[in-house]
Amino acid sequence: MTSRRGVVRIAVLAVLLSAGGYGVLRWRARDPVTAALRGDARAVAEVRAPHGVRVRVQVVNTTKTRGLARRATLYLRDRGFDVVEVGSAGPPREETLVLDRTGQPDWARLVAASLGGAAVESRPDSSRYLDVTVLLGSSWRPPAEPFYP
Repeated sequence: MTSRRGVVRIAVLAVLLSAGGYGVLRWRARDPVTAALRGDARAVAEVRAPHGVRVRVQVVNTTKTRGLARRATLYLRDRGFDVVEVGSAGPPREETLVLDRTGQPDWARLVAASLGGAAVESRPDSSRYLDVTVLLGSSWRPPAEPFYP
């Protein structure tokens, strides 16, 4: 009789643990940053700069595509980021890289998520008045612009 109770208790415990694990996974999926970094296009549109915080961003086009930094600047500004510097420089890159300059990796993750997912590295540089640097790679595609006839 006691062995049967033990089996039932173990089965109930397994069901509760499974349900709890599923709940945690669903809760994490609600985070737009995590979902955007996984490639969810709907979540990318929801990612914005934190309310009341000025995240200063530098956008650098490392590709041969003219105007890519300008398009990224407009895109990031629409999402509340303060793009303070735009340019073209550096060796050509295939993948976009977001650099954390001030020890705020969450801000760099937000920028990376808003761009549809990019690698994030921490490279502190106190000589610049920047929080994040974006090195645009040739794989980044700006979103389609609306058509107004």
